[in-house]
Amino acid sequence: METSNRSKKSRGIVALSSMLAVVIMLAGCGSNKNNNETDKAASEQPLTKVKVVLDWTPNTNHTGLYVARDKGYFKEQGLDVEIIQPGQDGADKMVAAGGAEFGVGYQESLTMARIAGLPLVSVAAVIQHNTSGFASPQAKGIDSPKKFEGKTYGGWGAPVEEAVIGSLMQEENADVSKVKMLSIGDTDFFTAVKRDIDFAWIYYAWTGVEAELRGEKLNMVYLTDYSDKLDYYTPLLETSEKMIAEKPEIVKAFVAGAAQGYQYAIDHPEDAAEVLIKAEPDLNADLVRASQKWLSPKYTDDASQWGIQKKEVWVNYSQWMFDHKLLEQELDADKAFTNDFLPKA
Repeated sequence: METSNRSKKSRGIVALSSMLAVVIMLAGCGSNKNNNETDKAASEQPLTKVKVVLDWTPNTNHTGLYVARDKGYFKEQGLDVEIIQPGQDGADKMVAAGGAEFGVGYQESLTMARIAGLPLVSVAAVIQHNTSGFASPQAKGIDSPKKFEGKTYGGWGAPVEEAVIGSLMQEENADVSKVKMLSIGDTDFFTAVKRDIDFAWIYYAWTGVEAELRGEKLNMVYLTDYSDKLDYYTPLLETSEKMIAEKPEIVKAFVAGAAQGYQYAIDHPEDAAEVLIKAEPDLNADLVRASQKWLSPKYTDDASQWGIQKKEVWVNYSQWMFDHKLLEQELDADKAFTNDFLPKA
């Protein structure tokens, strides 16, 4: 009788264990189903549409944005990003007015915009160091600021141009009043230096590399060779104070996607160049490839990560602008930029 009871008890335990196993299995299936449905629902959430306005025609300064868009990095962040061209008012005013959530700008223009009351904020440095300078055909012999004297400069008519030229010339006791200033707008550099002017302000990554491809030798007078204060962030990514205050999650998502795009361009310059060429087929493909190879290492250069900005760079350049009477008041650098939206290194 005791044996029979033990046998019945054992069979009961086995049955109970089997039932528990089935319940656990079903619960697990339900949990997996719920998780899958949650994941599916999350993936089907509508993307947030935002615009980023460029500073100029598409070039390798912008490659990371095209990579982030076309390789899905922005989409992974929940964004549908449209890359647009600037209107007559330029990117700064468009971003400040809400015509685009983000823009490509420059430290010099953002600084002046803030002093004028436009609440723009830089959220990432596209390139760590200023790669611009004054270029001229080598045959003209303009290999130092001293030799700007008696020559014609072609620019876009901004006050900062004469101030920068004068600052460099002061380093060699030269007189900026002996330089003829001519506004040439968007005239092609290579046409202008043969026809109208002697030198112009260029970004080497594009126009300088194009000169190499053309076999035209240039003399370059880089700003950073003459003043540390002129080593500022150009270009950069900007947004408005309103976006940061009201939609910080979108700002964070955009910067994260852009950071991934530029990191890809750093790691894979050849592939990144092809992304830009496919997106903008009117560009000179050989120039894009050569420019990307030259520029990709300079996106981060000696910084700890892509996009990082230093307060001293903002303070130094804004003080230089103030000292040269380009600003009516000093800049509050802490409000002009932020690193808060960059991915953690």
